[in-house]
Amino acid sequence: MVHSRIWLRSTNYSPLALQRLLISVGGGTLKQVVNWGKLRELLGDNVADDEPEVYDFTWVGKRAAQREAMAPIRKTLRPCPEESVNWDTTQNLYIEGDNLEVLKLLQNSYMGKVKMIYIDPPYNTGNDFVYHDDFHRTQREEDEAAGVINEEGERMVKNTESNGKFHSDWCSMIYSRLLVARSLLTEDGVIFISINDKEIDNLKKITSEVFGADNQLACFCWRTDGNFDNQARIKSCHEYILLYAKNEDFIDLPEAIDPNIPKTSKIFKEEIRNTIIKNGIKNPIENVVIPQGFPSDVSECCIDKSNVVWPRYSDSITIENYQTKNEVVATTGWASRAQLMEFIDNGFKEVFDTKGQATTFVMTKNGAIEAIKKRGNASHVISVLNNMGGTQKATSDMGELGNYFDYPKPVSLMSYLCSFYVEDKDIVMDFFSGSATTAHAVILNNANKKRYNKFIMVQWPEETDEDSEAYKAGYKNICEIGKERIRRAGKKILEEQKAKQGDLFNGEQKPLDIGFRVFKCDESNYKNVAFAPKDYQQEELDMFVDNIKEDRSDLDLLFDCMLRWGITLDLPMTKTKVDGCTIHNVNEGGLVACFDGIITEKVIDAIADMYPAKIVFRDSSFEEAAQKMNLFELFKQKCNWTEQEVKNNVRVI
Repeated sequence: MVHSRIWLRSTNYSPLALQRLLISVGGGTLKQVVNWGKLRELLGDNVADDEPEVYDFTWVGKRAAQREAMAPIRKTLRPCPEESVNWDTTQNLYIEGDNLEVLKLLQNSYMGKVKMIYIDPPYNTGNDFVYHDDFHRTQREEDEAAGVINEEGERMVKNTESNGKFHSDWCSMIYSRLLVARSLLTEDGVIFISINDKEIDNLKKITSEVFGADNQLACFCWRTDGNFDNQARIKSCHEYILLYAKNEDFIDLPEAIDPNIPKTSKIFKEEIRNTIIKNGIKNPIENVVIPQGFPSDVSECCIDKSNVVWPRYSDSITIENYQTKNEVVATTGWASRAQLMEFIDNGFKEVFDTKGQATTFVMTKNGAIEAIKKRGNASHVISVLNNMGGTQKATSDMGELGNYFDYPKPVSLMSYLCSFYVEDKDIVMDFFSGSATTAHAVILNNANKKRYNKFIMVQWPEETDEDSEAYKAGYKNICEIGKERIRRAGKKILEEQKAKQGDLFNGEQKPLDIGFRVFKCDESNYKNVAFAPKDYQQEELDMFVDNIKEDRSDLDLLFDCMLRWGITLDLPMTKTKVDGCTIHNVNEGGLVACFDGIITEKVIDAIADMYPAKIVFRDSSFEEAAQKMNLFELFKQKCNWTEQEVKNNVRVI
């Protein structure tokens, strides 16, 4: 069957006219085809035979990946305090589950709040991925959609690595996740993506589409230690790290300094002297005089004039042995207006001559004037990352912690990347967490730089191979490896930090945060009531007395409400008992919840005294509908809320 596409460039055609273009065809099967002659008569000069040509990167499954990224999900994040470290005080998160689902769940709470994302996605080796999404298709479906087999199923092209199936699954997998991840970044946020040479070209096209090609800041070449045991023709000893900004206009110079730079470099000096004027007086011309009326004010000299020769002097210059012998006031041009304005804005409105006198620009025998610039941030980043450690050494380092993971990223590399743009109290995310190197690096940088940065790790609980050292050591999946690594690394870093500065951290009582809250992505807390009433038996109707699943706890419901209300999951929380009911208080009144018992006026008074911003109850806590109506009225009075504020701030689930 031949597939054709019609481009209608006008809307002046009646439905009846268009319907007549469709003609029924016999031959055993009723088909509808287009009468092209009639269509051309209707379109006239507006006919277009071909689609407009555009520069675009596409693959089979791209539109499905877009839909998958935007599709809603019936999932939630369930808290696991028993697997966490310092649950009550930590601001770090470790989340188990499919990262696309987790990213969607975090959108309400973390949209525009993550400063840096680093990911090391699975490289495309041609094998099946762990991340199979709804848009996954078989090889035959791929070929049919791409048009590389005919109706009899005969292959029309050779199945090589350059063909769709080899790449399209990987492209769809990364594309949908980047679409969602971008929304989590702050306006001055950045994303680092590790990749090898097999998918670097496709990844750059996808990332440029999602973030914009102008927002690509760098493509780093990381010199790894390589796999020297592999007897390949050519050893591959490097990988790539793409760096994109959400909005390049908000990005300043990175604060990182390449560790390979020698300590004697001027980059480490407190100040640097730069020549700020254009055309010095290395070869001064004799008897040059400034024309009458020409401006000598500094702020006016930045306007270039075609008839101006720079520099111009107030008097003739006496030259002996190519050196000036007398002082001359010079009006000189600047390299650019921006350079001059920067000079003025920084306070360099006066320039001192060799005698220490503040004058207008004075040209002496010493030549050009120099401006002193204090080092604000000693930025020096090189696109080739050498001596950052390699995967084999990183594997050995994990072994020293008692962990097992094949070829993780080295902590030194991740610490360096985190030093580019991450500032105090920023959030760092890694949604292909693996062995949790990124979390390790954040804790280490916090200890070294006395900061309070937070991390969010996301990892699918992929099972470990039964023949691996990790499995033999008792780790059944990758998440168990990652969590244990953070526990051990955090404990080691804290011990080292205490040995240096005692119990105080950064001069405060607030300690170094080495903990993390564990969450697991799971099905919704609410029962599925998608069936029509006629589909249920009478004895099944009792299940709707309470719409919440029986195995869900108060914390399950509390954090689900936080996700729905856009409240971050790292906030402190307390709980109190009033009249037999447990009251949960998140962030000192940010959200107050009570899910058990019968809600009494004492409970309502206690909640009102917490000055709550949001309040939530469980429907089963009320025996009658009238009690719920009375609840809203009581909070309207006790919290001095309007009718609309009560509707917005109080919910019953």
